[in-house]
Amino acid sequence: MKKIVIFASGNGTNAEKIINYFNGHKNISIDLVLSNNTKAKVLDRAKKHSIKSLSFNRDEFYKSFKIVDLLKSKSIDLIVLAGFMWLVPENLINAFPQKIINIHPALLPKYGGKGMYGDFVHQAVSDAKETSTGITIHFVNNKYDEGDIIFQKSFKIEAGEDPNRIAEKIHIIEHAHYPIVIESLLKE
Repeated sequence: MKKIVIFASGNGTNAEKIINYFNGHKNISIDLVLSNNTKAKVLDRAKKHSIKSLSFNRDEFYKSFKIVDLLKSKSIDLIVLAGFMWLVPENLINAFPQKIINIHPALLPKYGGKGMYGDFVHQAVSDAKETSTGITIHFVNNKYDEGDIIFQKSFKIEAGEDPNRIAEKIHIIEHAHYPIVIESLLKE
């Protein structure tokens, strides 16, 4: 059985779509949900699905091997970032090379980097009057949104669509594609 850990900082809608997708899967399971936010709704979503969850602080993440050791002890096959807001530390990247992935709500390399997440991305895309946007699923390295691209899916922005409508369309394709890409990575 291949094991996934999901890292999330907030609401956890992508995390829940991934959990639902793999619920009852014969070869892949969600082993753990981790968050840097003790009040993140994703922790409630994990509990609802009887998935163990844990929150951690900045020192535990950046100044110790607590998280690395935990994931190694569980023989985690893939780390999935789903709305996780912190830069992943070197010790975790080195312990799980090409085994950490993230989803970004734009077509990288455009609209990536520190501070470019969620509504900030959608507003930037709208302000630039882009005619298309989409999602990027990529491996994580030591810089925000600069890891090797695994998958991109684009859509046309229709005249008059505001950042809120762009966000709605992004969520639809995130939820549709992220679980499938995760599954394909674990079949290799």
